[in-house]
Amino acid sequence: MSEPITIRHLSPREAGEQIGALSSVLIDCVEGGASVSFMLPLTRERADAFWQGVADGVAAGERILLVAQDGFGEILGTVQVILKQPENQPHRADIAKMLVHRKARKKGLGAALMRAAEDAARRAGKTVLVLDTVTGGDAERLYERVGWTKSGIIPNYALWPQGGFCDTTVFYKQISGA
Repeated sequence: MSEPITIRHLSPREAGEQIGALSSVLIDCVEGGASVSFMLPLTRERADAFWQGVADGVAAGERILLVAQDGFGEILGTVQVILKQPENQPHRADIAKMLVHRKARKKGLGAALMRAAEDAARRAGKTVLVLDTVTGGDAERLYERVGWTKSGIIPNYALWPQGGFCDTTVFYKQISGA
């Protein structure tokens, strides 16, 4: 990364205050073709409602929200660690919505967000992490590069934002405790 980037954990208050900035990243990713649960056109209202739900989850202690910010404080990327799991899986967490704005890609931001998410999960006492991503995309290659293990591919799992099926690859990573 050429410019200084800070990766940090947002408090519940900050998560609520940053909804607009987080929505901008999400909208940019969806408009760029990312299959991350939303269809085009993604309105600001739908994006804001999603991030309000995330902020509520942060406040409830169900998830950790990390952001990558440039030297001016602009949010360029984000990732979540979903802590709340079934009672027989207290050691597991899901990694979700690892998003990097198109203008900030290919600079190591995704890898830095993933390392920070793994560290946050480890500090929360988690030892098994799981995520899914579009098969064949840049994120799949990133997850392999940062040491995640491919578990399998599910055909026709989701839709692209503009429509049409896409396959999903499931990954996991064993991490040591804090």
